[in-house]
Amino acid sequence: MHIRAARQNELSLLQDIERAAGQCFRDIGMQEIADDEPLPLGELARYQLAGLAWVAVNDADTPVAYLIADRVDGNLHIEQVSVHPDSSRRGIGRTLLDHLAVQSTTEGTPALTLTTFTEVPWNAPYYARCGFQLLDDRRLTPGLRQIREREAAHGLDQWPRSCMRRTLGELSGAGRPDGS
Repeated sequence: MHIRAARQNELSLLQDIERAAGQCFRDIGMQEIADDEPLPLGELARYQLAGLAWVAVNDADTPVAYLIADRVDGNLHIEQVSVHPDSSRRGIGRTLLDHLAVQSTTEGTPALTLTTFTEVPWNAPYYARCGFQLLDDRRLTPGLRQIREREAAHGLDQWPRSCMRRTLGELSGAGRPDGS
């Protein structure tokens, strides 16, 4: 699997990937998440133009997964990572996360952050296996607090949700790109 920067002409495909990936939420009673529309093309273009959008591509150079991030309080905050169900369970999401970690480490970014559902198996438990740790609300930075407030206003707090952090610069164990 090759990871590269997302291209402008692929942004609608990223929306399709997110819609398809979101359908698994329907199976666990989270229809509102499954039905939630992906970010608009203009918003995805902002990430792409800022160099904060990456795709995992197949042998035909077609995206099968993507990750977008924002700079929040000196860290890189993962806004979205989605893998098309036809390509899931192959380590592609972890590869995208590790790609971002390596790139961020070389730039001197201290950590990756994200928000996630704590009781969804492919959310918080998965990210914990990828080297992320749950953050106590007292440790939230101002930017993470704002993100959580926006999520709550969007209705995401009807399910348990939390922030997580992966410290960089000391990649060890499951957090290493080589998996060692």
